[in-house]
Amino acid sequence: MDTSNEPAAVRLSGAVMSHPKRAEEARRLADADPLGRVRVVMDPEPHGRPTALRVAPLSWSCVAPDATHHLVLQDDVVLADGFYEHAERAAAAAPGEAIALYAGWEARNGAVARLAALTGAPWAYTLQEHVPCQALLLPADAARGYAAYQEEHGGGWPYDVVVQRYLNAIGMPVRFCTPSTVQHDDLPSLAGNTYHGFRQATLFTGEAGPADTDGPCPRFPVVPFYQYGEARCAVLRGTGWEYLETERQLARTGLLDACLAALRAAGPDAAAGLPDGAGRAVWLTAFALGTVTAAEPEPDPGVAAAVLETLGSGGLCEEFTAAELLAMAPAVRDLALTALAAGRRAGADPAARTPRPAPLARVAVTGGDPDFARQLAGLLADAGHDVGDGVGGDAGGDVGRSGPEDLDGVRSLVHLGRPEDDGLLAEVLAAAGKAGVERLVYAGSSAVYRGSRERTVTERSVTDAPTDPVALAWWREEQAVRAWGAEHGVPVQVLRLADPVGPYAPQDSPLVRWVNLAWTRRPLALNPLGRHQVLDHRDLADALRAVLAAPPAQPVLNVASAAFDEQELAGLLADVSRRTPWEWVQDPTVDRWTMATGLIETELHWRASAVLRESMRALAQWWACDIHGDYTAPGQAAPGLRP
Repeated sequence: MDTSNEPAAVRLSGAVMSHPKRAEEARRLADADPLGRVRVVMDPEPHGRPTALRVAPLSWSCVAPDATHHLVLQDDVVLADGFYEHAERAAAAAPGEAIALYAGWEARNGAVARLAALTGAPWAYTLQEHVPCQALLLPADAARGYAAYQEEHGGGWPYDVVVQRYLNAIGMPVRFCTPSTVQHDDLPSLAGNTYHGFRQATLFTGEAGPADTDGPCPRFPVVPFYQYGEARCAVLRGTGWEYLETERQLARTGLLDACLAALRAAGPDAAAGLPDGAGRAVWLTAFALGTVTAAEPEPDPGVAAAVLETLGSGGLCEEFTAAELLAMAPAVRDLALTALAAGRRAGADPAARTPRPAPLARVAVTGGDPDFARQLAGLLADAGHDVGDGVGGDAGGDVGRSGPEDLDGVRSLVHLGRPEDDGLLAEVLAAAGKAGVERLVYAGSSAVYRGSRERTVTERSVTDAPTDPVALAWWREEQAVRAWGAEHGVPVQVLRLADPVGPYAPQDSPLVRWVNLAWTRRPLALNPLGRHQVLDHRDLADALRAVLAAPPAQPVLNVASAAFDEQELAGLLADVSRRTPWEWVQDPTVDRWTMATGLIETELHWRASAVLRESMRALAQWWACDIHGDYTAPGQAAPGLRP
């Protein structure tokens, strides 16, 4: 008999990672395997600080000698009927890939599961995030390699983040099945994650059906999600992911007006029973889901109702109890189903798209961190500026940081200061002169005020070369830009920026240092006299928009979103990453000044408007999930899906 097309034989071994407090639950999970292939692995230091990192290496290392695949379960899950048979079939369907058998409603990947269910895809490749580890299946060799990787690279990071980085490092794609075949049980978190709230699967039916060996496994290029109270989208641009507000994504595709018109038509009672702001976020998310699935067949009504019922829980689970979430689920479902249908209609109708207005004058962004510059260019493009080809619209093109060779046709140049990059400023200024740039905005740093003994510094506080070496480096760049402007007759304005907050923030900033310490369970050293000003990256883009829209009057402007003492700022960051203790250090010589921002507020009517908690959470997520690459998945895009 010809068996060449049959799935490879799977020999499964497994472990339940557990703690003595959960021994009974762990044993039930292991005993559910009719072939007895799953063992319980206990925390070797049960009286130590609870962490999955202590038991994970033991759980992944106990691979049976003849196993082709190894399954690790956490002890706080419930198995669907037929779970172990399904796991075997799943391994046969994708023998060289990691397979997660759970996707939680609070995660980006829970949104991927929702999209898979709506499009009828039995599998889907994950977004870059922590890997869902409640029930994870790896090829045996990959399982055996995990312990050594954690030993070298774990560094106290959360277990599911370490797994993500390990699989990225070995180039292994991660897929999961829809629906999930395990459910997260409602048990208190031993690892200190209870503050994340009530967490369950996006879709769980209680019965593990056949694992489709031939079914599609897309990596969706646009994934709308509702998380931490925000409606956002993950958008694949080239080989990288952009995470942005859903309103911005809908505006880029010309569908925001249609979305908001449909919301108004739904009436003021459409979101009855939902918290303030939640109805709008649910609507935006479900409408966006409709637009990206408009070319797909109508979803199964029962499946659509089930996955949209959990949409609100994913966005609100940190703020409300399980009982409150379950009580509001029907209202979320009904609103989201209406929005989904409206989004499908709009996405299928070219006439529903609002044409993009003619762009404003061409602007280029140079200098700084390339990813931060690219992010800033995207925000300026969304504000109407021409920052190059392929920005926004249905094409979903990439927005890049400009180099000196890209300045032809540029009217206004925004240069992000970078004193440590020797020669870059001179190269950019030479190219700007050659290209005939008509205006230059230099984005410097509040660090130019370092060493000041004043409590409030204004744009006129620095009149001579500072003595602090860091301040001096920034001052010298300012002087070089001013000298170039005088020589070429080009107006130059200097913006002195507080510490940026958001993805791609400078790695030497206190914000990134503290997020790193929080994620890796190390205490923060705080100075009771310390004072920090921060600048939301969206506020920075809005300040640049205001500057470029007005005649170049004021030569120097301070820009900041808010000021905090160290304890306030550390507490806010801990709330959006991981709670961690802090220690007090005494340094009476620490800078205690705060920049005055009245000049830009008065002259340009600019006000900081971004919600800092959102950008701080985005910074924390970026640092945990997005800084260590990605894997390459077969078939990166889902056929038929649209931006």
